[in-house]
Amino acid sequence: MTILAMEPFKSSRLAATIGAVLIALTVLLFGFAAFAADLPALTGRVVDDAGIIDDATKAALTQKLADFEKKGSDQIVVATIPSLDGEEIEPYANRLFRFWKLGQAGENNGVLLLVAKNDHKMRIEVGYGLEGTLTDLHTKLIIENDMVPAFRAGDFSGGISKAVDDMVMVLQGNPEELEARGKRNPSHAAPMDPIVAAFLILWATMFFGGLGMAFLPPMFGTKLSPGVYKWLGMTFRYGRGPSGSSSGSSGWTSSSSSSSWSSGSSSSGWSSGSSSGGGGFSGGGGSSGGGGSSGSW
Repeated sequence: MTILAMEPFKSSRLAATIGAVLIALTVLLFGFAAFAADLPALTGRVVDDAGIIDDATKAALTQKLADFEKKGSDQIVVATIPSLDGEEIEPYANRLFRFWKLGQAGENNGVLLLVAKNDHKMRIEVGYGLEGTLTDLHTKLIIENDMVPAFRAGDFSGGISKAVDDMVMVLQGNPEELEARGKRNPSHAAPMDPIVAAFLILWATMFFGGLGMAFLPPMFGTKLSPGVYKWLGMTFRYGRGPSGSSSGSSGWTSSSSSSSWSSGSSSSGWSSGSSSGGGGFSGGGGSSGGGGSSGSW
């Protein structure tokens, strides 16, 4: 009778554990949504909400980008914002690109140059259709050699203007000068401290490893006895008694890699934020999947 009474208890505890995990994931998801920064309206080819571009440069950039779009239909938009409000710049730039629908729907030939002033971060987000022309290498060189030095000197207008010039040059089929300049100039990007990188890898290994070992063996392992499971060549004991011990080498390993956030959508169904200003300027319905580069100063 005791054994029969234990099984429903074990099942209910497992169900409660799974429910707790789902609740935690939901909290994290809604927490991310709560921290997602608001998106500005698309009012023109230069949206300077951070107020870091002088009027003369803004007018020159607007005309230059309009002329460039008329020649080949590729669309470049410059945006500056005061802050990301805690959100990473990569997902923010991708959301803004799709919200504004930059480029043409069938071509996905838009480019977004985004600067977050208070966060000291910038990103060049490239539409699907231009990733083979304005590559990650090109956007990285533009950020490191044009924007970072100028921004550190306080010349936001000059850095943004130079970045736009180089993007136009590459998109017009002349990337050689940019690539040669990149070989001559040392990188301005500060590498991550090895101690910090090691700490992050160790923390991720311990956190996700412990979380996985707590929930996965009861769900996918072989039950040997109440509270004892075998999974991936290891024996795990839950509840009272000695802690789990390994009966063989574990096949579980941790790997760390830089991830490139991407959207699984094609053309966004969101409407353009351009309702006034900018002479009726708006995006044509293009989309981006995370191509481009980010940087900081």
